[in-house]
Amino acid sequence: MSLELKNVSKRVAGITHVKETSLTLHPGHFNVLLGETGSGKTSLIKLMAGLDSLATGQIVLNGKDVSRLSAQKRNISLVHQFFVNYPHMSVFDNIASPLKVAGVARSEIEGRVEEAAKLMKLNPYLNRKPHELSGGQQQRTALARAIVKESDAVFLDEPLANLDYKLREELRDQLPELFAGRGAVVVYATSEPEEALLLGGHTALMTDGNVVQFGPTADIYRKPKDLDAAKVFSNPPINVAAVTKRGDLVILNEVTSWQATGAASGLQDGDYTLAIRPNHVMPVASAHHTVKLDGHVLVTELSGSESSAHFDMDGNAWVSLSPGVHPYSVGEVHTFYLDPSHCFFFAPDGQLVA
Repeated sequence: MSLELKNVSKRVAGITHVKETSLTLHPGHFNVLLGETGSGKTSLIKLMAGLDSLATGQIVLNGKDVSRLSAQKRNISLVHQFFVNYPHMSVFDNIASPLKVAGVARSEIEGRVEEAAKLMKLNPYLNRKPHELSGGQQQRTALARAIVKESDAVFLDEPLANLDYKLREELRDQLPELFAGRGAVVVYATSEPEEALLLGGHTALMTDGNVVQFGPTADIYRKPKDLDAAKVFSNPPINVAAVTKRGDLVILNEVTSWQATGAASGLQDGDYTLAIRPNHVMPVASAHHTVKLDGHVLVTELSGSESSAHFDMDGNAWVSLSPGVHPYSVGEVHTFYLDPSHCFFFAPDGQLVA
């Protein structure tokens, strides 16, 4: 089983929404589309699902060219971020609906619906209508419908985006188990890098309708191939600044430099773009966070377990994200500490060099 995209693209009124894309997606793990809102994730899912027409290319599902087939003629399931259920039907009938359309025997339908409802903890609600359910229960109903159909491909378009934090965490933990061993190619769209890391599998990084990198999720997180990929895979936004490599030093500005180590030590002298994720810029020094930075604090945020500070450093807008609560004062200069071992270096053309 596989889902192959061969040079697929989408254009609307002469505007390109998805640039030519080739990917091969397999079952056995999640295939994540990661990118900001407007990056093309939903457009690409609609192409894969048969909801939109291709401008170019082919889509091959399980060895069969399905490029010209409608969504109804492809054995696929689609779950949106909105709670899409039939309001006049019971939960049981909502889950059973694709089986009824397929002409499955009533006795088999009952067994498969009961199994899916049990997985999604919906058995007590099978006789209720969607409006009698919470948001989480409504989305569980939509997921149960996707499970019960036993599709060749399942598309999950930010399915947890409209749930509260606790429900998101609970369902996110369940999803890999729910689809494990079913043989379906599972494609999951999200704008949250943390979600991609938690789901694992393979990730396609998207920006401006283009897949800029695809591979094992952990690998591309550790080694983005270019600056665009690094920017996609960071939330809050990755910190970026111009630096110069001179001899054995990395020079950030007139007062801040440090000895190049690791891969950076082999860089030729010249100008580069440095990038470092906010969780590697700390408000306190440690054994690893050794490079001092002075920044003018612009905004602070507390989430209960984490503190973030947005600060200006010589015209560069940077962010520090750290565990715990820290006493920042907006408008004042605060000292931060950078971990040089987590710096990426990009050449003038944006390609990763160290």
